[in-house]
Amino acid sequence: MNGKIMVVDDEEALVRLITYNLNKEGFTTIAAYEGNEAWELIINENPDLIILDLMLPGKDGLEICRDLRRDKIKTPIIMLTARDDEIDRVLGLELGADDYVTKPFSVRELTARVKAVLRRKSDKAGPEPADKEMVVGSFVIKPEQYEIYFNGEVLELTLKEYELLELLIRNKGRVLKRDYLLQVLWDYADSVNTRVLDVHISKLREKIEKDSRDPKYIKTVRGLGYKFEEKTDV
Repeated sequence: MNGKIMVVDDEEALVRLITYNLNKEGFTTIAAYEGNEAWELIINENPDLIILDLMLPGKDGLEICRDLRRDKIKTPIIMLTARDDEIDRVLGLELGADDYVTKPFSVRELTARVKAVLRRKSDKAGPEPADKEMVVGSFVIKPEQYEIYFNGEVLELTLKEYELLELLIRNKGRVLKRDYLLQVLWDYADSVNTRVLDVHISKLREKIEKDSRDPKYIKTVRGLGYKFEEKTDV
């Protein structure tokens, strides 16, 4: 698998370890050790994926993530976080990161996550869309543009939010189990110790529900997962 990976962390030894292993797997790598340098390289080098530490000198990882998504740059981001930084992990996902890995981590695990994210990106970038435009109640899915319209207005979604909402809508009325969603969208083998799915569900509810605490479209099926219900009385 080929691709250009940007690795951003102020621990030079860790950056060398990550880039060495990615190079062995056939990836091209770019390294940065502080946020302002990283921002310039991201804009100029256009990497296929960014491995981004949260705590950086200069522009920090959360700022970089937020500014990329604000500028409609959808480059996949895997965040590196300390083991106890639960708040920062959740905030990073809310700002548009695709995944996170907690320190200390296995480089083998990180490499597997990189491959999984790039594989999904490659699948989405194929010349033919997986499905044609689909209308479900007040929602219109436009796969070629990776856009979903709600009540005639395009939703501002990150790539991962789009993938999750599209999957739920296309399976309307069916319960999609947590483990299934995590496996399909994040390549997680199970749902242990991850809030990545819950955070994305919460963000989607904020964007489509009148009251996110009493959702009408994305329903929680306790102990199983989630399902999408079509409503016509909006």
